[in-house]
Amino acid sequence: MQVVSSSRRLSNLLKSSSTSLQFYRFLVSSFPVNQDPPTSHQWRTVSGIARQCCSPMAQDCSTPMYLSMPNASFSSVAHAAEETATVTAKELYDKMLESVEVKRSMPPNAWMWSLIQNCKTEEDIQLLFGILKRLRIFRLSNLRIHDNFNSHLCREVTKACVRAGALQFGKKTLWIHNLNGLTPSVASAHHLLAYAEEHNDLKLMGEVVALIRRNKLPLQPGTADIVFRICYNADNWALLSKYFKKFSKAGVNFRRTSFDTLMRFASKIGDVDCLWKFDRLRAETTKRHTLGTAFSRAKGLLLERKPEEAAAIIHEIYQVFSNSKSDFMTEIQKMVNEWPSQVSEHQKEEHRKEFDADLNSYISTMLSNLQNVGAEVNVNI
Repeated sequence: MQVVSSSRRLSNLLKSSSTSLQFYRFLVSSFPVNQDPPTSHQWRTVSGIARQCCSPMAQDCSTPMYLSMPNASFSSVAHAAEETATVTAKELYDKMLESVEVKRSMPPNAWMWSLIQNCKTEEDIQLLFGILKRLRIFRLSNLRIHDNFNSHLCREVTKACVRAGALQFGKKTLWIHNLNGLTPSVASAHHLLAYAEEHNDLKLMGEVVALIRRNKLPLQPGTADIVFRICYNADNWALLSKYFKKFSKAGVNFRRTSFDTLMRFASKIGDVDCLWKFDRLRAETTKRHTLGTAFSRAKGLLLERKPEEAAAIIHEIYQVFSNSKSDFMTEIQKMVNEWPSQVSEHQKEEHRKEFDADLNSYISTMLSNLQNVGAEVNVNI
């Protein structure tokens, strides 16, 4: 009887422990936000739990804490970063590290947001990635949380990387398999592409697009918008054509602004076939023109020696965009004074003089037709 009684007590004790553990895990997953960041969305459980499938890197969740959380620094790189990081970032990193390793508790939300916002150098970013890795391991080993950090936090990490010029770390935020618990997203990729656009960095653009595809992120209209602009600004028609095919094959629905860039570039190099191809695709998506697409059509007609039809389109634009007269005048001024020399550069040298003379003649005819229909177009030729 004593054996039976002892067995029952042991069984009840185990049930009670199991219930307590389950209740503790429930509390962890619904832990309230301590403090919101000044300029961002809520970040739950100090790490922004993204309710996704278990990360492939989460398979080590059964690793004992004394194995997964060594007291030594996570790497020699971190030691170097600690020595050269800015004071604020280092102080925040130390406080968070003490919370995890000494107090065995998750640090307050505000500390992480403050660290992200105070990252100013690549060394600061190294500390940020180091503490993210520590927090991920702590969540797996102690809290049994398998999910990655949410995508909003990861976007802010990417922005911090771009701000600090730590592009190698920024590209790591797009890795689907990573040790830091980051959730890659197209929004994060767009921050890197925006940096590439600002610095006219074709290499970075190519690397980011490759990472998007390699990590199974969807190519989006916004992605195409930025990539096309980068190619246009770099005056690289071959590269733009390459990415146009990639985005088309992926089934991306281009925005009006994307067609604006495509048609401007085609008219700039005098490729009439591509110009009308882009215009047909634009018409399938939207009937509305931008100033850029409408003027590109007029340029295409001039290249086809149809100045009267070009004048008709310009007159239609003049009426449709009556509230944007200054933009209209800027476009027509560029069309008359800048575009002819741009398109001339892409003609064969032996035909260039004849081409220039013909094009100037067609532009003059177009302007005369515009004046005849009452369009107030005062252009300095």
